[in-house]
Amino acid sequence: MKPTIGITLGDYNGIGPEVTLKAICSSHVRRMCSPVLIGSIDVYEYYARVMRSRVQLKEINDLPLVCSKGEVPVIQVKKLHHPQVEPGKHSKDAGTQAGAAIEEGATFCLKHFIDGIVTAPVSKESMHAAGFPYPGQTEMLAGITHSKRVMMLLVAGTMRVGLATVHTPLHNVSNSLTKRTIREKLSILHESLQRDFALKAPKIAVLGLNPHAGENGLIGHEERSRIQPSIHQSRQTGIHVDGPFPADGFFGSKAYTRYDAILAMYHDQGLIPLKMKGFNVGVNYSAGLSIVRTSPDHGTAFDIAGKGIADATSMIEAIKLAAMIIHNRKKYSLKK
Repeated sequence: MKPTIGITLGDYNGIGPEVTLKAICSSHVRRMCSPVLIGSIDVYEYYARVMRSRVQLKEINDLPLVCSKGEVPVIQVKKLHHPQVEPGKHSKDAGTQAGAAIEEGATFCLKHFIDGIVTAPVSKESMHAAGFPYPGQTEMLAGITHSKRVMMLLVAGTMRVGLATVHTPLHNVSNSLTKRTIREKLSILHESLQRDFALKAPKIAVLGLNPHAGENGLIGHEERSRIQPSIHQSRQTGIHVDGPFPADGFFGSKAYTRYDAILAMYHDQGLIPLKMKGFNVGVNYSAGLSIVRTSPDHGTAFDIAGKGIADATSMIEAIKLAAMIIHNRKKYSLKK
């Protein structure tokens, strides 16, 4: 049976609702899953009118779903008033709706009403104004699901990049890279590759923090004091991991094609090459969560919101990846 995947509203003043509506009209998406929209039907209908879309939306107040063929169910969240949609603007109300949709989607997953969620982009500024103090959706979902071992994993085709640190200022990255942190991230990444991507013996590459991976201690000590010992200890647990590699040469020589995943030390080190390889197809996956959650690898794009020109490819890829991981997790649990 096709999995049921919930797609959260995101910030309704951004491109989230637009790319969602475009994605659910894709034949690829409809073949792979049964989509359920989680958010305000008023918002979705507003953008459907802007786009002149013929998508048939049906408001649902509860689960299980009861819809006619061709209809897309919308689970209404916090219908307290008609939202004032102002494309391109930050709004506390938009943050409230976005946060509520995430909470609702995660709860539906935990109760097994749906099989996974895809979260549309949110504005951290609007979310914070609405009282959601998280640095990102990954951290929020980790709290809701009580998942203690989570990491951000970016996927573009066969290129998978995990992050040892995420939204950490550069001047704090070194202090954040403890041996325990690196070992834990390698463990989460290894387990996810096996369970979620169906790779029996995955190979992982680890990047160095400093230029030339520290040049044997001449350009920084982190590789020798923390990264190399972490790699050695991870190997002892059965993880196939190599490194640390100088990041520039690793990507420049296409050495990444020999590995199933890469552990980058900080945000831009891993995301710049990944987005250069597949900017429109990148997907953000929360590895280690107890539920399946993906997200398109782009932001709210306020500058083009409401114009009907947003590219839905990343959202489509996020939905397809969620469906694949749901399938792989079920197969993995049966084997266990």
